[in-house]
Order: sequence, then structure tokens, then C-alpha cells
Amino acid sequence: MSTYGRAAEESAFVRTYAVTRGRTKPRHLLALETVLEAGRGRPGPAQAEECGEILALCRERRRSVVELAGRLGRPVTAVKVLVSDLLDAGALVVPLTQSYADTGAGSGPSIQMLAAVSVGLKRKWPDAVAYPQAG
Repeated sequence: MSTYGRAAEESAFVRTYAVTRGRTKPRHLLALETVLEAGRGRPGPAQAEECGEILALCRERRRSVVELAGRLGRPVTAVKVLVSDLLDAGALVVPLTQSYADTGAGSGPSIQMLAAVSVGLKRKWPDAVAYPQAG
């Protein structure tokens, strides 16, 4: 790698470290496919300029975490930290899609919601023993 390449790589790393203020873990659990939209809150005055870019993108339409990282050209982990800050400020929200929404008082969770929870649990604990299904 050339001297210029190393310097550019180090500069990008330092910039990412500065943008996240040295934080490497977001306060919210966010998957790559987590969809976000602009909320009613506002980011704080000390937030990185990337937070403004994230908000502008999410005002256009709903965006996933991985799409935001690609658009900004930043590592996903750094974007998750910034998104977490914006969620805390209420500037971003994770919308509840209709298939997961409550279908009425006393109706219980939807089949789609139960399926999504099941997939998530299987992903988290793939080696867990499943209980036999009622026949």
C-alpha cells in the first residue's frame, strides 16, 4: 500500500472515531435490516454532521441501517452509534409495520408477529432444543 493509501485509511479511521466520540457500541439493538424513519424530535447541537445526513435520507423515505451506512460511506457500527443517538433524541423512530400492528383489543399477537419472534429466537439460539408442537 502506498504512503497516500495508508494516510487516507488512517484519516478515515480517525474521522470515524471522532464522529462517534470513541463509542463502539450503540445503546439500541439494531440489525442491518432495521428500518428507520424520521421522528418528531431533533438531534442535539453537538451531533455529528452525519446525523443531519441520516435524517435527510430518512425524511425522503424509510431506510435500513445498512443502506444508511452505504450512503454515508461509513462503517455499519459507526452508523449504528449515530442512529442510536438519534433514536434517543426522538429524531428517528423504528416504524411498526401493519403486519406487526395490534389487530384489535383482546385479539392477541398476529401470526406474522409470532413468526418474526420465532425466527429471531432461532437466529439468537440456533442450537436450542425445540419443544414438540401440539398436534
